[in-house]
Amino acid sequence: MPIRTASLTHQIQKNGARLHRAMLIRVHSQGTAEPASEDERLLLDERRELKEARAQRQAQAKLPKAKPVREAKAAKPPKAPKAPKVAKEPKEPKEAKGNKPSRAEKLSKKAENLEAARKAQKKSAKT
Repeated sequence: MPIRTASLTHQIQKNGARLHRAMLIRVHSQGTAEPASEDERLLLDERRELKEARAQRQAQAKLPKAKPVREAKAAKPPKAPKAPKVAKEPKEPKEAKGNKPSRAEKLSKKAENLEAARKAQKKSAKT
């Protein structure tokens, strides 16, 4: 059964905990002079295999990845040039509207009206 890449570190940690527990059980029950039990040897072999698999995957990850080959697009045929546009005749200038007074004319007319209103008030006040 294949092992997931992301789970190798956790499997190594779990294996280490089981190995440590097996070693402690052996030491407490039989002492340090006894050779490693069958469980310990199996756990050590499994741990070595897991570490080798992790190192192999890390080395493989450092290798350059194969990039997909991009397909070349077919060249489109060139478009036919468009016919040049015909120059339009210049338009006749519009006639200026003389009806609308300019701002200066408005202000001067307003000032004249105010002056006329003052003079009219002065005359009516004297009479």
